[in-house]
Amino acid sequence: MLNKLKSVRVMLVAGLVLSLLFSAVQIYQKTKYWGFSWTPKQKTPVWTIEAHVSFEPTGDPIKVSVARPSPSKDFKLLDEDVVAPKYKVEMNEKEVLLTSSPKKSNQDVYYRVLLYDNVDGSGKTTADKPKKVVKPVLDEQARDVAMEILESAKQQEGDPVQQIIRLLNQNPQDQTVMAFMPERPTSKETAQTIIDLLALKDISARMVRGVKLQEGRKTFTPDVMIEAYVDKVWKTYDIVSGKKGLPGNFIIFQRGSNFLVDVAGGINSNIKYSVMRSLSSSFKMAAHRAKYSNQDTSFKYSIYSLPLNQQNALKWLMIFPLAILVVVIMRNVIGISTMGTFTPMLISMSLVETGFFAGLACFVLLTGIGVAIRAALSKLNLLLVPRISAVVVFVILIMQIFAVIGYNWHLSIASSALFFPIIITAWIIERASIIWEEESFKAAAKQVIFSLLVAIITYFVIVNETIRHIMFAFNELNLVILFIIMLLGTYTGYRLTELKRFSPLAKAKK
Repeated sequence: MLNKLKSVRVMLVAGLVLSLLFSAVQIYQKTKYWGFSWTPKQKTPVWTIEAHVSFEPTGDPIKVSVARPSPSKDFKLLDEDVVAPKYKVEMNEKEVLLTSSPKKSNQDVYYRVLLYDNVDGSGKTTADKPKKVVKPVLDEQARDVAMEILESAKQQEGDPVQQIIRLLNQNPQDQTVMAFMPERPTSKETAQTIIDLLALKDISARMVRGVKLQEGRKTFTPDVMIEAYVDKVWKTYDIVSGKKGLPGNFIIFQRGSNFLVDVAGGINSNIKYSVMRSLSSSFKMAAHRAKYSNQDTSFKYSIYSLPLNQQNALKWLMIFPLAILVVVIMRNVIGISTMGTFTPMLISMSLVETGFFAGLACFVLLTGIGVAIRAALSKLNLLLVPRISAVVVFVILIMQIFAVIGYNWHLSIASSALFFPIIITAWIIERASIIWEEESFKAAAKQVIFSLLVAIITYFVIVNETIRHIMFAFNELNLVILFIIMLLGTYTGYRLTELKRFSPLAKAKK
């Protein structure tokens, strides 16, 4: 028998180890690829970028090309759409194409894209080695000024690109720089000046235009950065600070000399951007993340693909195994005797519905009044089944009275009685009465108090929002709990309460 018990324990320990490994793999997958976290109410910022293109038709067939974000590992595309009535819409990797028959009135079309999980870029872009540097065409005087600027830039900190940027943006500005650049230059003119100066140093550079993700930005022109081919890679630079690297809040729409918008069949074209930030739950975004990670099949057959009403029901089911583990530990390891095996768990679930203090008061009142009624019924010498049935009826009547009192006196404590399981309450009353008759009032009160104590401990476990979130998000942990419960079932040693009970014998033996 002992050998059989040992072999069962070995099997259960092996099952526990395997379940831990399986859970670890699943948790890693959910956190890395599905975006799950260990904290509840985790929100994912979703950025909406809207490009508004306006132009005046010339009476010719219209063809509009609008730059769109190229696929990148630095962000994920949630959705995109175009608001352009009576236009034919096509999309390729780099742009959105809209075509239409000739129009008469001024036109407004909108391109909207939703992005999430944008991350800080390293500033290094994988791309082909640039062709031979095309140097700007400058007259002799402008060329001399440019060379003087390049010589002065060497006094600045950083690599050659940063040196030029910092010289152009220093305050007060160098007189030589002021003579070379346009008065009050735009971002685009500043970027082009940097590109021209780098070309004179045989460094390839190109303009990068896109959108900085800042909440509430409306009708603004695109932001400008530059990319320079340094150390055999393309590196991104801020044209004001010279800071290296593509920031996480910058989404590139266009590189090089291409236009953000190109309109054929229209004049005075203009493009303005707007940015809006919203929040979405990590569970809602999990399907999109799984799709991007090529794990949409595994997500499809998970509980997170179910309708929300079914997911909400499963959230409570997922916490039950942990509540059962608490009851098992309290009974089999600590040695607390309760009214039935899982009665405390049912009481704790009722406390969740009623509220802690209101439910506690109702339970005490119901049990107290029920035991008094049961004591009166015992004098009638009724058979077991009719007696328990009578107790159930009395419990229902008491609940009705509590409900009426609660409604008229505006007492939440009284109305909370409706949430207690009628049969369980009646059974606790019957069980307490039997123990009182066969043993003593102290023994009956002890079991009721211990049952309530375990229920309270279980209550604080299942109402904890973080614990509920973890058990639902990482439901494979229930497999670990299963093997822990079965291992506890093989425990044959003393319980903690028994150690205190038999301590006089140990002292006498010494």
